[in-house]
Amino acid sequence: VVVSNINFGLNREAKEQSLQIAEAGIYFYKWYLAHQVSGMTTKQVRQFWDSGVAYGVDDVYEDDFEGIGTYSIKVEPPQDSSTIIEVESTGWTNKNINLKRTIKVRFRQPSWSEYVVLSDSDIEFKSGTDIIGAVHSNKGIRFDGVAHNIVSSSVPSYDDPSHGGPDEYGVHTHVSPAENELFVNGTPVPNRSDVFLAGREFPVPVKDFDSVLIDLADMKSEAGCANIGSYCSGDSEGAIVSANGIYFNGDKHGRHIVLKADGTMEVSRVLNMSSNEIKTESAPVTYPIPDEGVIFVEDDVWVEGIIDNKRITIVSANLTPGNATNMYIKRDIVYTNYNGDDAIGLVSQGNIDTLGDSENDLRIDGAMLATTGKVGRIHTGGDYKDNITIYGAIVTRLGYGFSFDDGTGYANINLIYDNNLLYSPPPYFPTGTNYTIDSWEEL
Repeated sequence: VVVSNINFGLNREAKEQSLQIAEAGIYFYKWYLAHQVSGMTTKQVRQFWDSGVAYGVDDVYEDDFEGIGTYSIKVEPPQDSSTIIEVESTGWTNKNINLKRTIKVRFRQPSWSEYVVLSDSDIEFKSGTDIIGAVHSNKGIRFDGVAHNIVSSSVPSYDDPSHGGPDEYGVHTHVSPAENELFVNGTPVPNRSDVFLAGREFPVPVKDFDSVLIDLADMKSEAGCANIGSYCSGDSEGAIVSANGIYFNGDKHGRHIVLKADGTMEVSRVLNMSSNEIKTESAPVTYPIPDEGVIFVEDDVWVEGIIDNKRITIVSANLTPGNATNMYIKRDIVYTNYNGDDAIGLVSQGNIDTLGDSENDLRIDGAMLATTGKVGRIHTGGDYKDNITIYGAIVTRLGYGFSFDDGTGYANINLIYDNNLLYSPPPYFPTGTNYTIDSWEEL
């Protein structure tokens, strides 16, 4: 009995040590990734995983742990457009090499498409806005709609530019009873479950928008033009078709892109416009929609249409200093499949705007990113529309707005987060470079 109890105790101790050694392997790999990919662009991170040098990808990586045992690491690298890697770490002691324990962890890079709305400036959500998904701003947030997820800000308080008066909470509401005097009076933040159904958080860390500018150059290069400071000539339509996408140079006022469910797109040159509306355009030319690729237009872009089993990113940018371009939406942009098989990234160097003469019930499926401008609606006056529904994500540098104080714009604004974007953002869509642990289990 004594010997049996001693052996049981020794085995139990060895099992616990094996688990701790396996965990040490996981945290070693987290440290390793931080040193390997820190500061890399999205393209450079992809190249790292494709290079064959990453520990544990092609061959098991083993290392000694403080002379008491060993961990063995196997890694499943990210698939196309995924930010996820899976790491298995098996640990054992030198005294009992047959008693092993294995931990499986999922790492992921935080994506710029993690929030239904992410802003780098003060932002206001008006009455009639219904949001399903997390919201964050590096500045202040006034929220007068209904939020079904966390609303967060990086500031404890701010001077709300929508009105005069004292500073207010970093995240606050003017829905009765308004909170515009509470911060000054030192009142604890109330639980406004009528507005913030999942709560609000402030201050929290900021998101670095400056890092996104680097990715525009990568997107242009992947599309087929490596001349970062100037145009590429292309064919008679100013187009270059590459292995990873299609590049269109600047011409006239920009390009009109119509996506089609048959896997093609029609692209026209915009010859004349007025108030950002297309007046005349060239005859459309048909191109295949690149799957898991990027369409880079070095000019303004008007985009609409539908995709079926395609994952693409459309970019409007001119990387010559002082020549920021914009993206315009007048008609629906929609998916056929809502299981992750379809994804659209809409990236603009300047603004992404819905036009004054847009559809009355407009729907936009996709992740929208305005790297130096805003995502919203052009205010033309007298334009009253019923509904806009955005299924995806919004990232905006200079604010947001689909309705205005004079009552114009959309009466109802529905923002719904596409959960598929959390782990599979659109192709070449910017991500953070640091990997975080997303799930943990013992096998």
